[in-house]
Amino acid sequence: MKRREFLKGSVVATTGLFGFPTVVSSAAVARSSPNDKINIAQIGYGRYGQTDVRETIRNTDMCRFVAIADVDINRANIGKRWIENYYKQRTGNSNYIDINVYQDYREMIRNEDIDAVVISTPDHWHARPAIEAAMLGKDIFIQKPAAVTFEHSRAMSDVIHRMGRIFQIGTQQRASDPWPQFKWVCELVRNGAIGKLKHVEVGLPTDPAGEDWPQEPVPENLDYDMWLGYTPVKPYTERRVHPQDGFSRPGWLRIEEYCAGMITGWGSHHIDIAHWGMGTEYTGPIELEGTAEFPKSGLWTVHGPYDVRSTYANGVTLHVSNKHPNGIRFEGEDGWIFVSRGQARATQDDPITDAEDDRTLRVSDPKILQTTIGPNDTHLYESPEIHKDWLQSVRSRRPGATNVELAHRSTSACILNQIAMHLPRKLRWDPVRERFIDDDEANAMLSRPERMPYGIAHIDI
Repeated sequence: MKRREFLKGSVVATTGLFGFPTVVSSAAVARSSPNDKINIAQIGYGRYGQTDVRETIRNTDMCRFVAIADVDINRANIGKRWIENYYKQRTGNSNYIDINVYQDYREMIRNEDIDAVVISTPDHWHARPAIEAAMLGKDIFIQKPAAVTFEHSRAMSDVIHRMGRIFQIGTQQRASDPWPQFKWVCELVRNGAIGKLKHVEVGLPTDPAGEDWPQEPVPENLDYDMWLGYTPVKPYTERRVHPQDGFSRPGWLRIEEYCAGMITGWGSHHIDIAHWGMGTEYTGPIELEGTAEFPKSGLWTVHGPYDVRSTYANGVTLHVSNKHPNGIRFEGEDGWIFVSRGQARATQDDPITDAEDDRTLRVSDPKILQTTIGPNDTHLYESPEIHKDWLQSVRSRRPGATNVELAHRSTSACILNQIAMHLPRKLRWDPVRERFIDDDEANAMLSRPERMPYGIAHIDI
């Protein structure tokens, strides 16, 4: 079945048909037995791929890694060795499993024995493998953000929903392990602990500009054309892609063709929590206006310092700026509450709060934290560690902490903020039709040209 058949006449965006799966294959039901292990294939083994493998593989009672793919075959082989050694140490059996290695994930996911995929690729390679996996009947865990472009994010939500696949995105802040404070604060806000919510502030870090780097020979172990994917052909330099020695922060995170910058890198976490507390998880802003500084030269092209203000239909305003402390501050008629990770990090590159105040919670009045949430009040989804939550959902066939439409809405809000940074005027957005109102230039930025044979326009399954 071709990709266009899935997207033609999609009703998800206009009728709100998200949440519980609409299609569940008999194979998926058969695999959900507690005695069956979920066979998982890993797509991408870079900085986040390592984390995703290590967090998922801990749940050996529910899953088994069987294959790995990376356009950098050296990284795929490193992942193979790590997984096999983990199972050897865990089971005492050096021949417990032989992980299959691929350089092209498309060959890997056609294996009918694979039940689910974990996608830990660069951001511009999120949507296509997720869509292909869904069309082949696989469940999906994906790193945030859902996509780089609005078009890719919407298409992914439509296809995964219509195929009835279980989906989870790497939004650890929704999970009680390791950061229970985010759910608690959102429950406090939604149950009126600070009075009627009026305003939310989100603080995110920035990336510095950089210099140009000379063209280098493409390493033999890297399929560079496939790494570029649907984006324009550009000369190879290690700084554009990822380190050939080690797994430190890669350069693609600072180039707009492959990543929108911190507005999606960290905005996917904090704007998602803002939506959770605001009760706007399945909608978006109605107005936006922003400014930002962008590099005028050099390889890095993502935004620097920025300031974006938006308004939602419920009257709540959202202010996203690098000038705010890293975290989310909810302001109501009766007080305010700020929540962050404090000094905790998910990776070594995570920003942390000011060392002078490492509290994960700050409030205008300590009594706010004494608010009792009763049995008849609003209770939000209780999630264990996010990878475990996904595996439990694969077993039960019920949505976990973040279904695909929720992931699309938080990602798309970040993308709208990025578009506002580029266009110095007030933008009006229709969150039902998901189009800018009377603004062809802004609407043109919701998608990008796609270089054949990559991108979602060229899926052929």
